[in-house]
Amino acid sequence: MVGIATLIATVIGIPLGVFLATSKRGELLAMPITSRIVGAIVNALRAIPFIILAVYIFPITRWVVGSAIGTAAAIVPLTIAAIPFIARLVETHIREVDQGLVEAARAFGANPFQIIWKVLLPESLPGIVLVLTLAIISLIGFSAMVGAIGGGGLGDVALRWGYAQNKIDVMNVIVVLLIVVNQLVQMFGEYISRRINKRVIIRNTPKPDSLS
Repeated sequence: MVGIATLIATVIGIPLGVFLATSKRGELLAMPITSRIVGAIVNALRAIPFIILAVYIFPITRWVVGSAIGTAAAIVPLTIAAIPFIARLVETHIREVDQGLVEAARAFGANPFQIIWKVLLPESLPGIVLVLTLAIISLIGFSAMVGAIGGGGLGDVALRWGYAQNKIDVMNVIVVLLIVVNQLVQMFGEYISRRINKRVIIRNTPKPDSLS
């Protein structure tokens, strides 16, 4: 559930975040009206608590996968919840890129799409990796929550075999598993981000002969 939802949300959320970061008035892809509409939709989706969202979109889930319950059905609300989360955080990291680099690229004749692909995305990539790490961790928590509405996964095991049968040991195992998985995901994401960040720093550090 988490893997597929993360993949789909990444494919949609990163371009959406780039659009939100570059589409306001006077920016690279200036579409202020469209930007406001898309931004309002993203904010609306983020404002709905996940468990309510999952129940609210039952008709959409049933139309997409043919059922409103089960592991496949849980992917739909997980994806819809992750897309605005990723988009807003990607937007934030792209806006933090030094505008001097953007102006330099413009001076060399780069068009908006070249600036996005060659400047904004590479410079913000370490932050985007951390965004995806946070998204995965959030989706792991959400995937446990969908167990309450028949979504399967660890949440379903915890409720059906732990809570319903008053088996504290089962609940303890599920909690430990969730903590361990989250820690591993966080450590791996931070490691990848550091490696990418070092490459970005090395690439942007001027060579000694260029300073003379």
